[in-house]
Amino acid sequence: MANHVSALKRARQTEKRTAVNRANTSQLRSSLRGLREAIAAGDKKKATEIYNATASTIDKAVGKGVLHKNTASRYKSRLSQRLNRAAK
Repeated sequence: MANHVSALKRARQTEKRTAVNRANTSQLRSSLRGLREAIAAGDKKKATEIYNATASTIDKAVGKGVLHKNTASRYKSRLSQRLNRAAK
């Protein structure tokens, strides 16, 4: 365990940051799971609505540093492909 005041402060900051990152990652993963389930269920209208919300969540994750922008772009691309295939 840290002994210096600055090290103790850094440990506290790390705990807070870890909690925020975990919450943001969890929100992203839940959104992705919900979209995949909606696509699997076959309800095109509902899946399209969820896709729009999920795309927004992915973009927010980029802004918060959870995802790299290219990773987010890849996710959105693959999810839209799945949605389009399911719609046919």
